[in-house]
Formats: sequence, structure tokens, C-alpha cells
Amino acid sequence: MRLWLSLIGYNYRMSNICAGIGRGQMTVADAHVAHHKHTCDLYRELLKDVKGITLHENPSGRFDSNYWLNTIVLDPLLRVKGQENAYQATVQGAVGGAGGVTHAAANAHTDCEPNANVEAMRVGLDAMDIESRPLWKPMHKQPVYKDCPAYVNGVSESLFKVGLCLPSGPYVTDRDIEYIVGGIRGLIER
Repeated sequence: MRLWLSLIGYNYRMSNICAGIGRGQMTVADAHVAHHKHTCDLYRELLKDVKGITLHENPSGRFDSNYWLNTIVLDPLLRVKGQENAYQATVQGAVGGAGGVTHAAANAHTDCEPNANVEAMRVGLDAMDIESRPLWKPMHKQPVYKDCPAYVNGVSESLFKVGLCLPSGPYVTDRDIEYIVGGIRGLIER
């Protein structure tokens, strides 16, 4: 699952349904943030002794995350089971659009991809029914913006190559996180 933008589209309005759902969510926002913080704390505790994996943290006390998404960074030297075949299979299926499937994916590979160990970890977790995904591809690497000026310093490309998003939703349980971390540990080659 990857974000791939090839056309610019605009839709600034919020429907009445979305506004109603958003208003209803405000009543549970504090509980959701508390749950997400607990999720992050548990990931941190369970991953603290896993060499080669770092949980993304707030850079300093000046920041106050809402813990919406937990991400890990895999050391490029970390070996993951299946890594040698991570990009051997071509993506099957089609690219979705706002109105559904719009066209078949022309090429599964680009000049900016996650490292093979990140892709192997994603594929391995997927085989265990654990949904994960690489960090978002930097905007200046999206086809729709290929001819636009970009002011970059390499950080977004570096993080995209080594980062992986972990399940973090409001219904992820402690037991789920233990299973996820167990899967991560099991995929690391010793």
C-alpha cells in the first residue's frame, strides 16, 4: 500500500456527514489521544531491547505529540527474513482513484523506494495479518510534482527509505501490540 499521486485534484468542502462525524469525535478525542499515548508507551517498552529498530519519538519536551501514528526506523544494516526477495514480486492489481480503480499500475518500482529490509518487514508482517506500510513517499518524489520546485535537505528521502508505520488505531489492544512486536522480533535474522 503506497501513496502515489499522478494528478492534482481539489475538494475543499466538508460534507454534512463528515462534519457530524467530526463533531461526534470531539467528545472522545481526549480518550483517543490517551489510548494512542498508551500504545506508543507499550511499543517503546516492548521494542526497547530490539537492536536495529528505533521507535520514532518526540524530538524534545517542547513537542506534544497526539500519538496518532507509531513509526519505527530500521537500521539499514538490520537483516530481515526474506529481504533478498523483497522486490522480486511485481505489484499485482491496480491503482485506485477517488471514483474507484482508474488504471493498472505501470511500474511497481521507482527511484525512491524503502530499503529492502523495510519492504521485507512489511511483507512478513502482512503474512501474519499485521497491516503496516512504509512512511509516506516525499511529495517532491510524487509524479504529479516532478516538474515543481522543491526545497529539500534529504531528510524526507532518508526517513522514507528506513521508516515503517505500525498499527496504531483506537481499537489496537495491548495483546495486539504484543503480537505485532513478536512478529517484528521473529522476522529479524540473528
